[in-house]
Amino acid sequence: MARTKAKSSGRRARRQTATKRRSAAKATSAARQQTKPRQRFVVSHHREEDFEGGLRRYAKYRDLGIARATNGMVRAHVIRFVPPCRPEEVSKRHYHDVDFQMVYVLKGWIKTEFEGQGAMVMRAGSAWIQPPRIEHVVLDYSDDCEVLEVILPADFATVELDERRGARIPPRGQNRVRAVPTRRG
Repeated sequence: MARTKAKSSGRRARRQTATKRRSAAKATSAARQQTKPRQRFVVSHHREEDFEGGLRRYAKYRDLGIARATNGMVRAHVIRFVPPCRPEEVSKRHYHDVDFQMVYVLKGWIKTEFEGQGAMVMRAGSAWIQPPRIEHVVLDYSDDCEVLEVILPADFATVELDERRGARIPPRGQNRVRAVPTRRG
């Protein structure tokens, strides 16, 4: 009899634990839905006329509609670099005040120097994550360069850095000069 009570008590405890877990999962899901902006379905088809000016004069941007669909949580756009590359214009040291940034090369190549990583050439099919506020400078790009960029949050600041230090990217926290709000869409 004592053995039967122990088994029954163990089953009851497991059921209660499972019920608590389900309740906690529901509460977490409900809280997550309250804190995350509501998202909607969106499709973006390629149209040449959708490429327009934006943050930089040497690039055209095609917004993919993700910022509006996610209520500002995420931005995704295709960046088409305008040929020819002029290092005196493009090679501005900067960082983006973001939570997440991923870049994927769709066409051509781009050469960029990243803080702590050095210069790298990324070719079609290359992808990378730029940690928040990593300082970098575009050094060169091919005439046909296009990249897909995904950023969180959709609205963020780009901070340009002082150029007096030459080609080397300064240590984090030095030579900040101005923030440029980045809002499109």
